[in-house]
Amino acid sequence: MLKYSFCFIAFTLLVSSCMKGQKVDFILHNAKIHVMDDAGSVFDAMAIRDGKVVEVGPERQILNKYRCDEEIDALGKDVYPGLTDAHGHLLMYANQKLGVDLSGAKSMDEVIYRCEKYYAKSKNKFIIGGGWDESLWDNDSVPNNKKLSEVFKQIPVCLYRVDGHAALVNQYLVKKAKITGEAIDGGEVKIEKGVPTGLLVDNAMNIISAHLPTYPLSQVREAIIEIQEELLQYGITGTHEAGIDFKHIKLFKSMVSSGKLKLELYAMLMNSPENRAFAAKNGPYRFRNLSIRSFKVFADGSLGSRSALMKKPYSDDHENHGLLLTSGVEMRRIAQFCLKYGYQMNTHGIGDSANALILDIYKEAFERNPDHRFRIEHSQIIDPVDFAKFSQFAVFPSVQPTHATSDQRWAEKRIGKARLSGAYAYKSLLSQYGMLAVGTDFPVESTNPFYTIHAAVQRKNPKNEPLNGFLINESLSLDEVLRGMTIWAAFSSFQENELGSLEKGKFANFAIFDKPIESNSSFEQNYAWMTFIRGKKVFSLNEL
Repeated sequence: MLKYSFCFIAFTLLVSSCMKGQKVDFILHNAKIHVMDDAGSVFDAMAIRDGKVVEVGPERQILNKYRCDEEIDALGKDVYPGLTDAHGHLLMYANQKLGVDLSGAKSMDEVIYRCEKYYAKSKNKFIIGGGWDESLWDNDSVPNNKKLSEVFKQIPVCLYRVDGHAALVNQYLVKKAKITGEAIDGGEVKIEKGVPTGLLVDNAMNIISAHLPTYPLSQVREAIIEIQEELLQYGITGTHEAGIDFKHIKLFKSMVSSGKLKLELYAMLMNSPENRAFAAKNGPYRFRNLSIRSFKVFADGSLGSRSALMKKPYSDDHENHGLLLTSGVEMRRIAQFCLKYGYQMNTHGIGDSANALILDIYKEAFERNPDHRFRIEHSQIIDPVDFAKFSQFAVFPSVQPTHATSDQRWAEKRIGKARLSGAYAYKSLLSQYGMLAVGTDFPVESTNPFYTIHAAVQRKNPKNEPLNGFLINESLSLDEVLRGMTIWAAFSSFQENELGSLEKGKFANFAIFDKPIESNSSFEQNYAWMTFIRGKKVFSLNEL
């Protein structure tokens, strides 16, 4: 009788277990799951199946309703949808990794020293580098190529400024490319005493592009994978790649096909005949985790290079208004093309004059399609009279908060105190459109999203400078900046039905963070404890 009772109880338990509920791949529990839905829901557990969220809810409910072969105990840690860097440059960063890194160099002499050190170890018969910033040098003056050409006489050398809007080339390249002082639309060749100095600004850099060697694709792929690992450690599961050439479509597709590229990649096409033909033929394009439905357009240059297009001259260069890189006629043509084929237009706008022009062009897009979601990348300096146009014409601001804390050392010197009232004005932009897409602009800035959070909320750099924050009245809340890197970033790329929140039916892209995500007056580093993309673990801090 005792044996019979034991068997009956065992059988009952087995049947109960088998009938417990739906089978899922795994359950995450003992977590603080920030769904990032409209209600601001926070739950304890989540069921995942086939790479998607089945349900998020209280722990007892999820554990009783679903059965699985694997449960993950989050140890009470914060869980958020995978972060999206809404403006980055994988290809630019890859090339920077393969070349000489000039970030943080304190003088032209240090730039040359790093080039010599790089060349001594390199098998390449050329030097391409990036990251120099003359604002870090004692004299804060734009460089010339005199010293560079004395050291490197027989090989091409091209060194890009940190913002990518200027390049210093040696005399070897000046001669090879037959660079003179002729006027260039949207660009400038710097001249001293009638002779080119080797400094090329914006469209003038196109002169040398045909004369620069390129790295083997195998090396570029390896560098991209290295960058992907860097992003995953921060809980970043997707990025908006801000500008690719036609050949890069094939590169990214091959990396996706091989399973090497796991990130959700939203790529912006550069405005070229080949890319326009691709868009006209394919319309909005999707290949697994690669999405293409936007064009990247440059209205102007950068504030650091004094090529941002301003309504009035620079405060520290009274003869200079900056540069218009793409004519208004051409931008209107691109806008009409994008509307016709269902693409976004994502226009780089730094100066107040450039932003005013973009807003006027986007007005025409709004009249044709109120849900165009055309973006202004950076939206950096806005004339106060133009802010309301973001709301009136449904223009999506795409911003990078670390630019504010990097530029604060010299921004007032460039544009004067009065114009700062419309600069890096993220809170004002948010109040107009109701959403922001938030990114870093890596490798111009660090990929670290916690620098972004600190810059957006505290308006300070990682060294906690300035003490009281830079233009602190324009700070965002912690929730706002996190939405800018999750659900709003998804909306800014037409992916809100798949990404950006941990709601039923969406991809199970999420990160469990090692420490609580907070924002305090002093910067604190954080990392992902685990990162998942489409239900697959792609990073674990404990497995490093």
